[in-house]
Amino acid sequence: MIEKQLRRRGITDERVLAAMAAVPREEFIRAELRARAYEDSPLPIGEEQTISQPYIVAAMTSALRLTGTERVLEVGAGCGYQSAVLSLLAAEVFAVEFRASLARATSERLERLGYCNIHVHCGDGTLGLPEFGPYSAILAAAAAPSVPPPLIAQLADGGRLILPIGGAEEQELRLIEKSADRLSTRVLEPCRFVPLTGRYGWRQTSSR
Repeated sequence: MIEKQLRRRGITDERVLAAMAAVPREEFIRAELRARAYEDSPLPIGEEQTISQPYIVAAMTSALRLTGTERVLEVGAGCGYQSAVLSLLAAEVFAVEFRASLARATSERLERLGYCNIHVHCGDGTLGLPEFGPYSAILAAAAAPSVPPPLIAQLADGGRLILPIGGAEEQELRLIEKSADRLSTRVLEPCRFVPLTGRYGWRQTSSR
């Protein structure tokens, strides 16, 4: 995974590569899919959600340029894999998951695996977690129609926000940086994520 999927596709941050190597991806995969844990593809985790492919996890994490001192907000905790990677690169990770069953299972999994600096919350991730902000970095692991204003408000000066923006079929990964209350935006690459549910995301349907 590290050599063929990450280095060959331009991931050069050695701290990110080390974190990806250290987190046992198979622990975050459903039992019947564990043999596919290190494939270069997303995999289902239940409730129509997925664990992102290793490359996109590494690319998003690298874009945040973490040094180890940051307080990070993750929107869309899913199975907790991205949270675990972030936790090895930052001081604290606050993860929000919309679906209560996933939030409970993820919290239990991360505790069992010994990730003590991750705090999992169940709620509307598009609203962030203002009570614990501001955040030096924010990562959204689901696609929104536009940038949720609360996430911008909770981003610290000098902070970085990475998230996918777009519809169900076409999305782009954007990196937003905040400096003196001014924002700069850079499009990194095309991507495809599950929809972000919440007030500033997509409306929840009966099947989700």
